Amino acid sequence: MGAAKNTSNASRKARIEELRRAERSRERRNRILTITASVVVVAGLVAGGAYIVTSQSDKDSSASDSKGSAGHFVTGKDGVKTWKGTLGRTHVTKTVKYPMEPPVGGDHNQVWMNCNGDVYTKSVNNMNAVHSLEHGAVWVTYNSKASDADVKALAAKVKKTPYTLMSPVADQKDPIMLSAWGKQRTVKSASDPDVDAFFASYVQGKQTPEPGAACTNGLSQ
Repeated sequence: MGAAKNTSNASRKARIEELRRAERSRERRNRILTITASVVVVAGLVAGGAYIVTSQSDKDSSASDSKGSAGHFVTGKDGVKTWKGTLGRTHVTKTVKYPMEPPVGGDHNQVWMNCNGDVYTKSVNNMNAVHSLEHGAVWVTYNSKASDADVKALAAKVKKTPYTLMSPVADQKDPIMLSAWGKQRTVKSASDPDVDAFFASYVQGKQTPEPGAACTNGLSQ
């Protein structure tokens, strides 16, 4: 068992390192694309087309938001809830009202929250955090009912785990919750074995819409 576990850990570390290399490559491409996009946007403003583009974007976002809100959670035997329904993936600028708290997917802001083991002591914008989930991150959240010891222990775990982030969510139902794209569960404490199980399954898991996408160079507090 010990040898098998060591092999699994080694494979996981190798996978994360491979994802980091892919992320660095993606970031270089994104910088080039950002510069190009900026030039195009400026040209569009000069031509007077910005208003038309923005108006059309708002209309498209409204339709996508409405479509993405239909659905419900189904709880599996392992206690993980899976969202059954459409989760929109459109980048929007307006506020999105999600049908669950914390949200596990849906239309979101074009900028993600940094999720390279980032721990936020203040609440973050749901729309930025959802973008992080799209990149394969696990989001650890807690409210005022969580013990200080659990919050400290969870923060330590997040800080050493790429593709994770942590923040308080005052309105969530339970003291400690874990979320990934389309997935969510409650855990009893930081030492609950379901914490490790959720991380193992959903950090860059099969549910990830954009595996290997960046978890750095986004938004931070």
